[in-house]
Amino acid sequence: MALINRYLMAAGLFLALLPQAQASNASDIAKALANPSRSAADIARDARDKPQQVLEFAGFKKGMVIADVFGGGGYYSEILSSLVGKKGRVLLVNNAPYDAFAKKDLSERQAFNRLKNVDYLLVPNTAMTLGNNRLDGALIIMSYHDLFYDDTENGWPEVGHVQFMDQIVAALKPGGRLLVVDHAAKQGTGSQDSKTLHRIDEQFTVATLRERGLEWVGSIPVLRNADDDHSKNVFDPAVKGKTDRFVHVYQKPELTR
Repeated sequence: MALINRYLMAAGLFLALLPQAQASNASDIAKALANPSRSAADIARDARDKPQQVLEFAGFKKGMVIADVFGGGGYYSEILSSLVGKKGRVLLVNNAPYDAFAKKDLSERQAFNRLKNVDYLLVPNTAMTLGNNRLDGALIIMSYHDLFYDDTENGWPEVGHVQFMDQIVAALKPGGRLLVVDHAAKQGTGSQDSKTLHRIDEQFTVATLRERGLEWVGSIPVLRNADDDHSKNVFDPAVKGKTDRFVHVYQKPELTR
């Protein structure tokens, strides 16, 4: 595999992939973000996470069925609920630790059945009940690194990324896309910083997802921060909310005749 530059040749690659981003319905994403029922906290988070650009690049659209894997409190699930519309569906997928962590946000977001096309799945890592060839898309936001560490003493037993990702790949339709956003670790560190710093090596991410049969589509530099030297825990006040993050899109291969 050709080495991916730390910033993935940001400007050139972005221009090369711009037609794909334009193919998604940018106006529908903008309308979803402008939904008056969104909370002030979510709207404030938009400035940090730039969901307009990220979702345009992912290519998610109306009518799709999309899984928000380890979606926590459902920030992206709510945006996607508006985006996919009445004919689409969003699966907000958490395991028990994520459910406990996000309990308050989840209860507020799910109150009064306000997101009627969002199904909440509280499932074990080994049986996420996602089905086969069901999903048009999936996303793992700042959580891919969580698949690679064992913190049993604090309630996070090792997930086992192979069986976990194989479930997602099986659930994606041929041509279905996976969006991954995560905190970048130092190049060459693999998954070793996943527990201590909550970061993961970008090249390692590409390699492990290719091993699961996904094709790497590309990346955009919208969440990059050259001032982050990748040495600090992502919750350190010096970098919290402004880490260097990579935005990747992968695709399940189309069926060949």
